[in-house]
Amino acid sequence: MTAPPPSELRTERLVLRRWRDEDREPFAAMNADPRVMEFFPSTLTRDQSDGLIERLERSFDDDKLGLWAVEAEGRFVGFTGLLWQHPPLPFAPAVEVGWRLATEAWGHGYASEAAAASLDDGFTRVGLSDVVSMTAVANLRSRRVMERLGMRQDPAEDFDHPSLAPGHPLERHVLYRLAADAWRSRAS
Repeated sequence: MTAPPPSELRTERLVLRRWRDEDREPFAAMNADPRVMEFFPSTLTRDQSDGLIERLERSFDDDKLGLWAVEAEGRFVGFTGLLWQHPPLPFAPAVEVGWRLATEAWGHGYASEAAAASLDDGFTRVGLSDVVSMTAVANLRSRRVMERLGMRQDPAEDFDHPSLAPGHPLERHVLYRLAADAWRSRAS
């Protein structure tokens, strides 16, 4: 049986924690920023952002993993963590590591640092055998994070996202994978 999620994870510079009411405003502002949402079909409204927080919080209770709110220097800067992905995604069911950071948090290595803490929790506490990550082909920033984490892309697993209309500029996605053994060998 998987142990319940801790209330937070800590890295050298970051706190990954459960969501709080005071996260709602900066989260909504981040999700309304077209630069942050460049590789998503659209920005989110405040109601959509609030609903997402509620779903993310439930995932910790239901699945024993989820997307954590991330703090740097005591302020909310985004999220990262692990989330189950289900069909109709062609690689599902699978656990995905994901992140989204406010633009002022870009370029500091926070995404890699927070994702590494999430992966370590997933491979140790949860006992996952592998984790995936996906993004639109053109999202080079996220692809670099995946590669820094030791994830590998197999072009045979790239896919057209089923939630996007055929011909949509973000339709084609890449899939990266990381096995628990590969993660453990990097850590030693």
